[in-house]
Amino acid sequence: MRWLIVFCMLPACNNILFAQQDDSLFISKIADEVLVSGKIYDNLRVLCKTIGGRLSGSPQMYKAEQWGVNTLKAAGADKVYLQPCMVPHWTRGGKDLAWYTYKDASGKIIKETLDVLALGNSYGTVKNGVKAAVVYCNNFDDLEKQKDNIKGKIVFFNNPFNEKYVQTFRAYSESGLYRRTGPSRAARYGAVAVVTRSLSGSTDNNPHTGATQYDSGYAKIPCAAMGLRDADKLAGLLKEGKSIELFYKSNAHFLPDTIGHNVIAEITGTESPKDIITVGGHLDSWDPAEGATDDGAGCVHSIEVLRAFKVLGYKPKHTIRIVLFANEENGGRGGKAYAEAGKTNGETYSFALESDAGGFTPRAFSISAAAIETANLDTFIDALWCLPVYKGRWGIRH
Repeated sequence: MRWLIVFCMLPACNNILFAQQDDSLFISKIADEVLVSGKIYDNLRVLCKTIGGRLSGSPQMYKAEQWGVNTLKAAGADKVYLQPCMVPHWTRGGKDLAWYTYKDASGKIIKETLDVLALGNSYGTVKNGVKAAVVYCNNFDDLEKQKDNIKGKIVFFNNPFNEKYVQTFRAYSESGLYRRTGPSRAARYGAVAVVTRSLSGSTDNNPHTGATQYDSGYAKIPCAAMGLRDADKLAGLLKEGKSIELFYKSNAHFLPDTIGHNVIAEITGTESPKDIITVGGHLDSWDPAEGATDDGAGCVHSIEVLRAFKVLGYKPKHTIRIVLFANEENGGRGGKAYAEAGKTNGETYSFALESDAGGFTPRAFSISAAAIETANLDTFIDALWCLPVYKGRWGIRH
């Protein structure tokens, strides 16, 4: 948490090498305040336990927005306001159902139920569901090799996380290709549906949803993620040469776009109030879960920046703006609306940071920028006594 607050201070304190000792002392005060009197866990508990999943367009989205307004006011913001934007309103439409059947060695038909979730922004099946033979693909190369055998069938993408990666987000990004673009790539060859291995490094069977992206050039076929244990069992049967028929039913659909809001709060700058430092997280989450780490943690991190500064009497030269963004998960429209409003209002920005990598101990901070743009941060390395720091290819890392 303290690294987030520290980097909010830096752009407002240019070229003051002589004051680094004082900076270190103040950073220590920030750390003590957050660790001893912080409100992060209390705020996160209320968001998750009283509101829960906050998918764009849902009633919980509006409850979360009001929670954000109230919590930011309680943290001492100079002003709090809502910035409207149109957001998609996708709904699951009820419980997703799936099972498959195959014959065992004696010829008996075995039926196995799957734990599945429709992928976000996906289209549902016909009223009675879809049933078809399954084609197994570990990757897109497998899909291309079997393209003549895809029509009228259900493609099963089973691309596990690469367990050799220390950085799980790297594995998430690579395997995520099959969730994001797999349905359209399978539809290109006539598939009637897609099921994917859940994007998770867990050992349980809880499927992990997330958005898919349809290519307008192909049919928008239904698609779902399945739990890891189910995926392993299904993959094993297919590798043994079993003929599998899979049934899937989903009521997922879109309702008309509706109005959502970025929740914004500010500490007004004392010298350059029109020069903005933005810190934020996204307020929306997927519907089956509480969204504690994606991205409730980022929201309460950002609110804590404001609260700690106010408690300690810190008066920034630049305006510090806290933004709880709308619709990151299945559209990114909150961020786009914020950027467009900044252009329209002629705002300038010294620094921007979104916390959206969970609520864990920070492992790294990096900046993709030219050396000249990170020069001011170089002067503060000695002040960051609390964490090891090194200069990476793109700037400063700690």
